[in-house]
Amino acid sequence: MAERVPVDDGFFMPAEWAPHDRCWMAWPCRGSLWGDGLAAAQAAYAAVARAISGFEPVTMLVNADAMEDAQALSGGAVGCSEMPLDDSWMRDSGPSFVIDGKGGLAGVDWRFNAWGGKFQPYDQDALTAERLLTQLALPCYAAPLVLEGGSIHVDGEGTLLTSEECLLNPNRNPDLTRSDIEELLRRYAGVERFVWLGEGLDKDDTDGHVDNIACFVRPGVVMAVTCDDPADRNHVIMKDNLARLAKARDAKGRALEVIELPLPREPRYLDGHRLALSYVNYYIANGGVVMPSFGDAHDAQAFEIVSKAFPERKVVQVEASAILVGGGGIHCITQQQPRP
Repeated sequence: MAERVPVDDGFFMPAEWAPHDRCWMAWPCRGSLWGDGLAAAQAAYAAVARAISGFEPVTMLVNADAMEDAQALSGGAVGCSEMPLDDSWMRDSGPSFVIDGKGGLAGVDWRFNAWGGKFQPYDQDALTAERLLTQLALPCYAAPLVLEGGSIHVDGEGTLLTSEECLLNPNRNPDLTRSDIEELLRRYAGVERFVWLGEGLDKDDTDGHVDNIACFVRPGVVMAVTCDDPADRNHVIMKDNLARLAKARDAKGRALEVIELPLPREPRYLDGHRLALSYVNYYIANGGVVMPSFGDAHDAQAFEIVSKAFPERKVVQVEASAILVGGGGIHCITQQQPRP
């Protein structure tokens, strides 16, 4: 008998604005990634956790030897739970939770290969989703697809937003075609329609994760990153993505309304490598949005645009430059557990 998949049991991936029971995070620990920036990253993760805990419960997964530090920095409002980790990107190594709309909750365990084998080791992170679902006593659907949660975004009504640069990258699923990948996403995420953007941000270590360039803010509405500097390679990339969004239809047949969100004004570099700064890499919490600031001229404008897009939610900005050093943002380090 064929193994059951989420859609067989009526499960689908809800939108990120659906109510949550909890937010999951993981404590920064990979010394080779963070180097001298490890302490600053830990402080920034703790600040994000505290901000989210103002809206919903937060649990930080932590290596045994770092429990005391993590709890002290995160504060009393954030719970810490022991789990072996290689790294700290819960969006990508954690499970994608799915619901059935009838009170059922389960999780999808995507295959994890550290963004195309960019970091070693990653064997503990590859087990994070399965371990967490076991700990929560939830059904676990093991998907035969290498995928990170930051590479997809759903509207909860059957539409999935992603990028060709990431999902079609040969360092993930070299033997699968676009239609193979779409079929697996239909079966495991419960979606019907795909909106394929082209590339992600220039020099993004994730090979173009969609959570750095666009996301749904409600059904039929997408917030997308723009770049107004023709000399910046992101200008051409984002122009192409906006053109694709203009032509797209969602699973309900709607044309998409697009809210434009500018990139930070000043590019940021570390050891000559451009960092993938983006304001759209935010976490939608119960009654709130926790978004990044970078000490940039566009911080206030980005705050206004996001606040206007989420009128029912309180928007909080957290300085995220120290997180960017590791190659990601606030959305990358969080994973929502929906309320079934």
